[in-house]
Amino acid sequence: MTIKTTSAESVPWKKSACILCSLNCGIEVQTGGESGREILKVRGDKAHPLSKGYVCEKTKRLSFYQAAEDRIDSPLRRKPDGSYEQVSWDTAISEISQRFKSIKAQYGGDKILYYGGGGQGNHLGGAYGDATLKALGVKYRSNALAQEKTGEFWVNGKMLGTGVHGDFEHCEVAMFIGKNPWQSHGFSRARAVIREIEKDPKRKMIVMDPRVSETAAKADYHLAVKPGTDAWCLAAIVATLIQEDLLDPTWLVQRTNGYEVIKPIFDRFDIADFAATCGVQESLIREVARVIAKAGSVSVFEDLGLQMNKHSTLGSYIQRFIWLLTGNFGKKGSNFSFVPFMSLSNASKGNTAKNKPRVRKTKYSPVTQSRIIIGLIPCNVIPDEILTDHPDRFRAMIFESGNPVHSLADSQRMREAMRALDFSVVIDVAMTETAREADYVLPASSQFEKSECTFFNLEFPDNAFHLRQPIIPPLKGTLTEAEIHSRLALKMGSVKPYQIQVLKQSLKLGRKAFIAALAGLIATNKKLMDALPILLYKSLGDTLPEHQREAAVLWGVCHMYVQANPQSAANAGFTGMKHNAAEDLFDAILNQASGVVFASAKDYSESWQRVSTAEGKANLVIPELLSELVRLQYEKPEEDADFPFVLAAGERRSDTSNTIVRNPKANRLDTHGSLRISPQDAEVLKVCSGDSVKVTTRRGSAEVIAEVTDIMQQGHISLPNGFGLDYRTSQGKTAITGVAPNELTCSNDKDFLAGTPWHKYVKAQVEKVIK
Repeated sequence: MTIKTTSAESVPWKKSACILCSLNCGIEVQTGGESGREILKVRGDKAHPLSKGYVCEKTKRLSFYQAAEDRIDSPLRRKPDGSYEQVSWDTAISEISQRFKSIKAQYGGDKILYYGGGGQGNHLGGAYGDATLKALGVKYRSNALAQEKTGEFWVNGKMLGTGVHGDFEHCEVAMFIGKNPWQSHGFSRARAVIREIEKDPKRKMIVMDPRVSETAAKADYHLAVKPGTDAWCLAAIVATLIQEDLLDPTWLVQRTNGYEVIKPIFDRFDIADFAATCGVQESLIREVARVIAKAGSVSVFEDLGLQMNKHSTLGSYIQRFIWLLTGNFGKKGSNFSFVPFMSLSNASKGNTAKNKPRVRKTKYSPVTQSRIIIGLIPCNVIPDEILTDHPDRFRAMIFESGNPVHSLADSQRMREAMRALDFSVVIDVAMTETAREADYVLPASSQFEKSECTFFNLEFPDNAFHLRQPIIPPLKGTLTEAEIHSRLALKMGSVKPYQIQVLKQSLKLGRKAFIAALAGLIATNKKLMDALPILLYKSLGDTLPEHQREAAVLWGVCHMYVQANPQSAANAGFTGMKHNAAEDLFDAILNQASGVVFASAKDYSESWQRVSTAEGKANLVIPELLSELVRLQYEKPEEDADFPFVLAAGERRSDTSNTIVRNPKANRLDTHGSLRISPQDAEVLKVCSGDSVKVTTRRGSAEVIAEVTDIMQQGHISLPNGFGLDYRTSQGKTAITGVAPNELTCSNDKDFLAGTPWHKYVKAQVEKVIK
C-alpha cells in the first residue's frame, strides 16, 4: 500500500506495526523524505504471526502522524498570561517533581488523578508511568477504557471471571452488535474474514446496527434497531431461544448456574412487543434466534454502538446469554478465553483461581461515589470530582498519551475542570487540546521513534506479542516515557543511584546474579517493588541494544507471565524450568522483529480452565442487573419533541481512524466531517447534500455540512470521530476541520452502573441554515 512514491528503490524495508487500532497489524515500511523522518511506503508483514501480511487503508495515514507539524520538541511551562515558554528538561523535571511532592505533602497523593497511559499501541509508557504514580501515592486512575469497555469487563468478571473474545475465522455464525469490523476491525484480518463469511453459503453473518454500515451491507441478517433499543432486541432473541425451547438442557446443567432464575424473566417477555419497541420485525428476530440455536458454532462481538449507548451494561449482560445458553463457549468457532501476556483488566476478575472464589470489595470514587471498575474512575465523572469544594476533590492530574479534552463527553466542562486544578502535566507527542490547558507539557518520542508494543493480545489458540523497534531516530528534544519517568523517579528519590549501580554490577555476572541482587534490594526495602520498572530500565536496559532499552520492563512481564501460565508458554515452545522459559521468551521477544507466539492452546476447551467462578461454570445471575432486565417489559424509549433526532457522536468512517492523526489533510474523502442524515429527514428539512445545517443538543450547537444517505434510518444522524482537532502547522496557522463531537455531548448522560457515556445516543435537533 503506497503512501508516497519514491525513486529510491534500494531503500530498506523496516519492520514495525500499524498503531491506529488495537490490533497493531505487522507492517514493513520505507522511510525517508527531505527530513529523512517520513514514512514513504507501507506494506503488510507476511512474517507477522497474526496479521500475516494483512493491512487496511488506515496505514495510509501513518505518515500524517509521524510527520505532524504540531509535534512538541521542548518541555513547555505555562506563563501567568496563559502562553508557554520553553524550559530545559532538567528545569521541567525538577519543578514538576517539586510541585507534585508539595501537593502530596499538603493534600495526599490520592488527590492526584492519572489519566491515560497507553493508547492503541503505546503501552510501555504506561508500564513505566506506574512507578511515578506509586512514588506519589496516586490512588485513582482513568483512561479511554473507562468510557468504552468497563461495563463489558465488569459483566465478564461476574459471569466468567475471565476475558472473552470470538473465533470469527472459524465460526459458522458471526454476530456483531453495535460493531462495524469492516472499519473498526477488532480481530485479526477482519476484512478478509468478513469476505470469507460473505462468500460461504454455509456461514451466516448477523449485524445489529441502526445504520446500514459496511458490515451490515454484507450481512445475511441486518437487525436495524431504532437507536438506543439494542437491549430490547437482544432480550427478544434470548426470549425466543427460551420460549421456543431451543436450548440443550444437558449443557445448561453442566456448564451454567442460575438458569432457573433467568428463565421465568424471559418467559414473561412479550417478543412481539419487544420487536415493535426496537423496530425490528418479530419474524426476523425469531429467525435469527433459530439460526443461532441450530449453528454448530457462534461467535459474538459487541462494541461501542452498544457500549456507548443506553442500557450499555445491561446489553453486555443480555448478549452473553445468546452464546452461553446455546453452548458457544470453549469450542472451535465460538467464544473463547484468551491467555493475556499482561492483563489490562485483571481487576475485573472476581476470583483468582478455579473453585477458589475471592470476594472483591467494590471501590468508589472519592467525591461522586461512582463505581470503580478495573481500577478506573468513569470518565464522565472526572469534572465532578474536581469542580467542587469537597475536601477529597482532585487537586492535580497527570495526562499521558491521552486527550480527554477532545475525547471525553462535554469538552467544555473538561476544560473548565483542568483550569480548576492546582497543577497539571501532559506527556504527549503533540500540542493536543488537553496539552493547551496544562501547566507543563513534556514532549514524548513518537511511537515509531522508540521500542513499543500493545498489550491488547486477544487471540486463540495462538496468541502473539510484538515488540516494535524504532524505525526513525527520536525527534531532537523529545524523550521516551521510560526516560521521563526514570528522571522523575530519581528526582523524587523513589530510586537511588546506588541501587542502580548495585544492579548494574550484578549484571556483569549474568541475569541469575541480577535476580539475586534485585531480590536482595527489595528484601531490604519493600517499596522498591513499586519502582521495579525504573530499576529494570536503568540497569538491565543498559545491557540491551540502545534501540531496545524501553523493552527492559518486559523482562519482568515475561517472568510473571510464565509463572502464571507455564503450560501455555510450554505449548508455545518455552519449556523447561520457569526461569529458563521466561528468559527464553524475553530473548525471543527481543530478537524476533515480527513478533512471537507466547501462548498456545491444544484445544479450545482449555478456555474453561480460565473460568474462575466458584464452580467453574458460567454464572447467569448478576443481582445488580436483574431489576434492570425485568424493567424492560415496562419501560419504553422516551420521545422528545424538542430534540427529535438521535445523534451518534463519533461514527467510524473510511477516512477516520484515531485522533493521534491530527492533520485534517488525512481526511481525503470527507473533508468536512459531514452530518449524515436520512433521505426522509432531509426531505422534511428541505436539505440536500452539501447544505449547511445546525445541530443542537442540550449541551451546545454546531454548524456542519449535510450528507444525505440511505444508510441512515429516519430520526438517526451521525458525526464522524477524528474531526474538530485544533491542528497548528509549523507556520503557526490553525486548521480546524469539522466538529469536535464532544462539544455536543453531556457528561450526565451515562450508564447507571459503569458510568460509560451515551455518545451513540445524544438527543438533538437539526435545522437548515439559510445563507
